[in-house]
Amino acid sequence: QLQLVESGGGWVQPGGSLRLLCAASGFTLDSHAIGWFRQAPGKEREGVSCISSSGRSTNYADSVKGRFTISRDSGKNTVYLQMSSLKPEDTAIYYCATVRTIWTACIISPTGSSWGQGTQVTVSS
Repeated sequence: QLQLVESGGGWVQPGGSLRLLCAASGFTLDSHAIGWFRQAPGKEREGVSCISSSGRSTNYADSVKGRFTISRDSGKNTVYLQMSSLKPEDTAIYYCATVRTIWTACIISPTGSSWGQGTQVTVSS
């Protein structure tokens, strides 16, 4: 069973940075496009970013472009989300999941309907 585990969340002041990790258990991430999603209290889950299996294609939601960077390390079987210039509106539980692709490009849309525990990110002063 494909299992992804998120970590790296925490509390940070506005303008700060955090790096989230998405690790795979029981399978290799190399053949999967991976995306990050988030859900704030009282809001629907939204897509944040994705990266293709090769790492050559990435996509970002407009709200995080220029501030977040997604990357992957096949040797560590991990996908990262580097978040900078964080804002209070970035506060949410962040999840990673396998995502859909069109040709070699990833789409910030999950392939399944199950989610892990996520990791909490809180941005406040």
